[in-house]
Amino acid sequence: MQTESLERTNNRDKYPPVILASSSPRRYEILSRMGLSFTVDSADVDESVDRNLKPHEAVKTLALRKAAAVAPHYTQGLIIGADTVVVVDNVILGKPSNHEDALAMLLTLQGREHSVYSGYAVIDAASGKTEVDYDHTAVVFRSFTEEEARRYIATGEPLGKAGAYAIQGLGALFVKEIHGDYLNVVGLPLFKLAQTLKNFGLDILNAALSN
Repeated sequence: MQTESLERTNNRDKYPPVILASSSPRRYEILSRMGLSFTVDSADVDESVDRNLKPHEAVKTLALRKAAAVAPHYTQGLIIGADTVVVVDNVILGKPSNHEDALAMLLTLQGREHSVYSGYAVIDAASGKTEVDYDHTAVVFRSFTEEEARRYIATGEPLGKAGAYAIQGLGALFVKEIHGDYLNVVGLPLFKLAQTLKNFGLDILNAALSN
């Protein structure tokens, strides 16, 4: 048992520490479920971007901005930044500012398909190596009434969520189907992120087994 414990400790030491540059509970939960050891260190950054940027460019820009704001705090480790937006009719829907804003977003999405883009950036604090990418998922909402939307908003869940809904919560009641990575809609494209982390010497599955 002592030998096994020592081996697991040595394996754990092989992997660089991971720092999540996000205060999002959803992203925290995604990484936690993977059994990955990490710390959270988020910074307030300006989330405004050039309106001429395409959605995938906007999320990549903001993800990198978030990671880059945290990276100088460390001499080693992999810093992960992320950003998510909902897009319909080529218009980016951010987080609703109030209940009426949330209602307008939900009624715009109801009965139709929209796109969710999540960008992520990984920075190696020691070397400065940086990779940025994104994923896209199509989500189809069922038709629903304004009364249903108002009852959902009354739960408080839509506030603070891009597009005014949380697919991992009660918002799932409006989702008819999705095409693509479910976790991308939640806020972190884990499939693509895991592939990128391998380029930095971190295999999530092996790291989880070392914990």
